[in-house]
Amino acid sequence: MEFVMKQALGGATKDMGKMLGGDEEKDPDAAKKEEERQEALRQEEEERKAKYAKMEAEREAMRQGIRDKYGIKKKEEREAEAQAAMEANSEGSLTRPKKAIPPGCGDEPEEEDESILDTVIKYLPGPLQDMFKK
Repeated sequence: MEFVMKQALGGATKDMGKMLGGDEEKDPDAAKKEEERQEALRQEEEERKAKYAKMEAEREAMRQGIRDKYGIKKKEEREAEAQAAMEANSEGSLTRPKKAIPPGCGDEPEEEDESILDTVIKYLPGPLQDMFKK
């Protein structure tokens, strides 16, 4: 009878036992296989990182060639030079350095001596300027 049952189910009795709560067959080499799989994954990841590091090094060499050809400075170098200039300006100062302010933004003392009339006269043609100055 058991033979007929196995033939009818076609080898599915092993799966039936598992479904009904039977013990699974454990592979004695499962731990070894898992360790080998993890090692393979680590190795692939290292190869991938090495590949991208090599590509980035090639790109940086090309970028540097272009910078040298056209006299362009790296962003880090420009920032370092700007920082050095700010520190040079503030040497001996007890306060923090001021941020760079474009010229004409209020740092220059305004000329209060000159009235509006004098300003208008400056923009008049020569003969008219002479008339107003007399």
